[in-house]
Amino acid sequence: MEVQRALERLHMTIFSQSVSPCGKFLAAGNNYGQIAIFSLSAALSSEAKEESKKPLVTFVAHDGPVYSLVSTDRHLLSAGDGEVKAWLWGEIIKKGCKEVWSRHPPYRSSLEVPEINALLLNPKENSLLLAGGDCQLHTMDLETGSFTLRGHTDYIHCLALRERSPEVLSGGEDGTVRLWDLRTGEEVQTIEVYRHEECARPQNGKWIGCLATDSDWMVCGGGPALTLWHLRSATPTTVFPLRAPQKHVTFYQDLVLTAAGNSCRVDVFTNLGYRAFSLSF
Repeated sequence: MEVQRALERLHMTIFSQSVSPCGKFLAAGNNYGQIAIFSLSAALSSEAKEESKKPLVTFVAHDGPVYSLVSTDRHLLSAGDGEVKAWLWGEIIKKGCKEVWSRHPPYRSSLEVPEINALLLNPKENSLLLAGGDCQLHTMDLETGSFTLRGHTDYIHCLALRERSPEVLSGGEDGTVRLWDLRTGEEVQTIEVYRHEECARPQNGKWIGCLATDSDWMVCGGGPALTLWHLRSATPTTVFPLRAPQKHVTFYQDLVLTAAGNSCRVDVFTNLGYRAFSLSF
């Protein structure tokens, strides 16, 4: 068992993470279809031990990788290959991991089951935005479960919603972060991340694999280095000292939580680029 566990960790990739609505727990999804729940309050404690940084519970959520996670007031939503599932946070914390519902976006062909790379909650509209391998931006009504569709020309890796304005950010294979007006569906700003010398890494490519926003600030990475940006001026301000391409990133209070595509670890940084600590499966 120990050998098997070591091999699993060696080949493990964390694709997604989400903080619980109470702010005390972190969910992380990996390439084995598992979701692990960590106690942030225990890990951040001044008396934290190594055991405090291990998962409280781990369960299998999907047959394939857990590409994306997002939290509502009550549910943890997870996305895999062509499906979205809901889990009750209250039950997960009690180690009761039974799915509440499952939804499948409509695709052009029944043979097409693309991965869902990004989930984004829009609380004002009580809707969920989904994007991924089919190069489309789907909107799901959380009350009825119905879907609508917006066109997009690029393979989309990640999405982020601006809280103070009706805009969504998308990051894709073309190396750009694009801002879209949700009212009109029009593109309002394009940031070509890979063209900025501070964060460009041509050897890794120009794709954007992760993205998060905190109103006037954005953090993104992938081929380019993980970097904090001021959105209004489209200026990079902090480049985080990480060599591996990052697959997921989240703002948590004044911290930045990030996971690489070839790691079973979540790194935690201050917004000035200093590493605080790490969490591992």
